[in-house]
Amino acid sequence: MSEEKLYAVKDDKGKYWDFEDQDGFWELNTMNLAAIAGKEVAECVAHDHGGHVVTLIEEPKKVVVSPNEAQAIKSLLNANTYADVYDPFQYLFTSRYKKDIKRLSEAIKNGYTVAKEKKYLVYKELGGKQKHEQFAQAYRSSVYPGTISWILTNDVENRSFAQFAESEIAHYGLQDCEKEEVTDDEQ
Repeated sequence: MSEEKLYAVKDDKGKYWDFEDQDGFWELNTMNLAAIAGKEVAECVAHDHGGHVVTLIEEPKKVVVSPNEAQAIKSLLNANTYADVYDPFQYLFTSRYKKDIKRLSEAIKNGYTVAKEKKYLVYKELGGKQKHEQFAQAYRSSVYPGTISWILTNDVENRSFAQFAESEIAHYGLQDCEKEEVTDDEQ
C-alpha cells in the first residue's frame, strides 16, 4: 500500500475547500481542486477558514483467500464471545508459515476476496479411441444423488453438472481420468 496521502478540507455542511481558486467551500462537482498533497497547507486552511482536514488514502488491495479461510475469517469477525473465537483462530493461525500468518492478518485487516475454485471436465477413454473421436464424460447423476454417471459422447458439454472441482474429483475417485480445465468464458 502506498504511503502517499491527499488531504481535503471539509466544512460542517459537507462542502469542500477549493485549493485552486482559494475562494471558499463548494460542492465537489463544481470545484477545480478539492485535494492537496501537503497536510500542513490543509491544516492552515482549516484553521483560517473553518472546517476540518480529511485524509484521503488509497484503498488497500484485498487479499485472496481460500473458501475455508474465508469461512474461518467470517466466523472470527462475527464471534460474540471469546469461546466463539477459539476454533476459527486456531484454524487460521496454528501451524502456519510466517508469510501465511501475515497474509491472513492482512485479509482480516484490509478485507479479502475468495479464490475461485478451478473446475474441470472429466473424461474416460473407451477401448483405445482417441479423446475427440469418442469418449465418456462424467456427470453428476440426477437420478442417484451423490454419484456420477458416464455419458458416451464425441462433443464436449460444458454444463455445470459436468464440471468438477479438485475436491469432487478426489471424492468420486476420478484422479486417474483425463481432465480439462474449464475457463471462465465456458462456465
